Amino acid sequence: MKLLERLAIVIISLAIAVGIIALLSGGLLLGHDNPGLYGSGGQLGVEFRDLGDAALAPGARAPRYDSVPPTSGAHRAAAIGREGTVLNDNQVLTALAAGDVVLMYGTDRPPPQLRALASSIAAPFTPALAASGQAVILARRPAIPGVLGLAWTRMLHVRSSDDPQLRSFTLFWLGQGAKGAAAR
Repeated sequence: MKLLERLAIVIISLAIAVGIIALLSGGLLLGHDNPGLYGSGGQLGVEFRDLGDAALAPGARAPRYDSVPPTSGAHRAAAIGREGTVLNDNQVLTALAAGDVVLMYGTDRPPPQLRALASSIAAPFTPALAASGQAVILARRPAIPGVLGLAWTRMLHVRSSDDPQLRSFTLFWLGQGAKGAAAR
């Protein structure tokens, strides 16, 4: 009988200890993410399927992408000559495949905090830097609220250009382009 009482005490003590540890570490509260496009996907952003980075043949139609703007997929190589412009899908995919991070904003000019973020992480934009996959590219995207961060197969939408998730996203994904693009 005393053995059963001791065993019960040990089991109950263990359960209480595990419960207290989980409660104090926030494990019960932090483990239920509800990913979405407005930042709740976490610092790494919402993940999309890798649709590859094949080159489109001349005259071939673009495939149906699984995100808008696309985060991966077949495209025609299209360099970005300057930042602060509206980029087409081919330019976005060329940049992302190389390893660049594209930060899109809906205003006429990039918010000052966004420009400060980009300059604190990467060298000033040049076409050569973008081609090397080490650029943080600021691009206009009319009618989007907040800022849309894009990396290869990843997207993060935040309400404000000073959202700390944007810095984490950019630092993590910069240089992480399509697997096949590095071999070219």
